[in-house]
Amino acid sequence: MLKRGAGRLLQWLPERWRRSAPVVAVLPLSGTIGTASRFSSSLNLAKLDKLIDNAFALKGAKAVALVINSPGGSPAQSHLIMRRIRALAEEKKLPVFAFVEDVAASGGYMIACAADEIIADPASILGSIGVVSASFGFDKLIDRIGIERRVHTAGRSKTMLDPFRPEKAEDVERLAALQRDIHDMFIALVKERRAGKLKGEDELLFSGEFWLAARAIELGLADAIGDIRSVMRARYGEKVRFKTVSEPRGLLARRLGLGTRFSAADSEQLTQGVLAALEGRAIHARFGL
Repeated sequence: MLKRGAGRLLQWLPERWRRSAPVVAVLPLSGTIGTASRFSSSLNLAKLDKLIDNAFALKGAKAVALVINSPGGSPAQSHLIMRRIRALAEEKKLPVFAFVEDVAASGGYMIACAADEIIADPASILGSIGVVSASFGFDKLIDRIGIERRVHTAGRSKTMLDPFRPEKAEDVERLAALQRDIHDMFIALVKERRAGKLKGEDELLFSGEFWLAARAIELGLADAIGDIRSVMRARYGEKVRFKTVSEPRGLLARRLGLGTRFSAADSEQLTQGVLAALEGRAIHARFGL
């Protein structure tokens, strides 16, 4: 009876006075990956840098759990985020777990490779280890409606892949070379982080194809099926506590500029944000999401 009463009393004491329980820092990473903008919700290092620092600085943390739901985006931002997480994991000597929700594909999978273990839901999509570039050609349209395109440059390649001019074979070849270099970097990173685990042939693993969790595990791209609550409880005990590291409440309103003056530059950024959202929707659609 005395022990039960003491247990109830502990619930009312400040957290710092209670017997310490294992803590897991939870870092949600949801959305497409791209450059920073006032009106964009894209993931990028500028947006995440402080949150990543906070996750690894959390008092009493035994591990950091990345909760990933991203179809990819910018390869540079994906790589910067991934390397930032790894640097702090090694500095703080904390294990990192990646828990995949709907999708961790392309750049989203690159970020997942920051983890020591990748765990997914049975319906999660993983992979798409490749590079894609997509645009439109408007040269025939402007000819048809009688518009003349006037561009003046210093440097013969400054108008490379201009959508208002006919596509040149040399420009496509140059783009393909850039994509190969990025793809090779991506492949090397996956092989480094998944060393000793990959089981498929390179032609399959790095073809840009994507798979459900069970097949990804067979290929060595993921480690297990599970969810953050059950897996972390199995590792650190039933009393493990989860601390989510996220942006402060009210930041969305400030990000949208509510209550502040709206400038011409804001208008341009808002347009870019809308276009980024549409592009993100298109990227999600590639995976049936």
